[in-house]
Amino acid sequence: MHVGWIGTGRMGTAMAERLAGAEVDLTVWNRTAAKAEPLREHGAAVAQTLDDLRGKDVVFTMVSDDTALHDVLLGENGLLSASRVPSVIVDCSTVSPEASASVRRQCAERGAEFLAAPVSGNPVAVRAGGLALVVSGRRDAYDEVAPLLARLGRSVSYAGEGDVARLVKIAHNLLLGVLTQTLAEITVLAEKGGVPRHALLEFINNSVLGSTFTRYKTNAFVNLDYTPTFTPPLLQKDFDLGLSAARDLESPTPVVELTAEIIRTMVESGRLDEDFAILLDLQAKAAGLELTPENVDPDA
Repeated sequence: MHVGWIGTGRMGTAMAERLAGAEVDLTVWNRTAAKAEPLREHGAAVAQTLDDLRGKDVVFTMVSDDTALHDVLLGENGLLSASRVPSVIVDCSTVSPEASASVRRQCAERGAEFLAAPVSGNPVAVRAGGLALVVSGRRDAYDEVAPLLARLGRSVSYAGEGDVARLVKIAHNLLLGVLTQTLAEITVLAEKGGVPRHALLEFINNSVLGSTFTRYKTNAFVNLDYTPTFTPPLLQKDFDLGLSAARDLESPTPVVELTAEIIRTMVESGRLDEDFAILLDLQAKAAGLELTPENVDPDA
């Protein structure tokens, strides 16, 4: 297949690397062209305009929000603004179900299949082959691109027709925020009682409650390493989408609503370019506790 890729931020670059490394004929485009240039080292070609992607069999998109998705596909000089369009568009962004459905309708009008394929993971997980994807759309379109999806990560779940994959991803990220806030609360509680953070997290990670996620966040919590994998504004965006879905579906989410208020406070703190694990700092401040790095290797 001849494959195009739109969006080479942190996640988009890591995912495109996996396709290029799998000897896929890949051409990438990004609004800021310089951000796409490093992919040449992995064998990808870099497009100067979206017109270079219109003849591809499949085009993946990985962009920041509803507006960005609309712009790159349907805006002036967007991918679908000409008569020649890709056969399948696979969108891996986290966008609202409403925006996804609108784009899907307009893709169909122009003769392109549209798959919603949001992901779970961060760039480190992507490069390690640990990405998980959930996909919805026409089954025949999914079957056509399944080999490419399999190259992106360790698991691909087909959720059904339409845009149901969007709700799966939103629900996933609500759990992400609630889990991290809860982990921050019990970590601060234990430290105030004299327990080193690394000891608590080592115990949790090796218990029935331990998970890939708690292990991912252990270094951030132990050593206060907030190198961004997912930033506070992105988490707030997903909570806004989740609360909107809950209202529309008349499904109570009291814990999510409380966590959303904490996330709003986190964003208002101004620390927008760090990892959302700074929830730990906010919790420590509320408890009157001053945190210092423990300088412990969680993997040792």
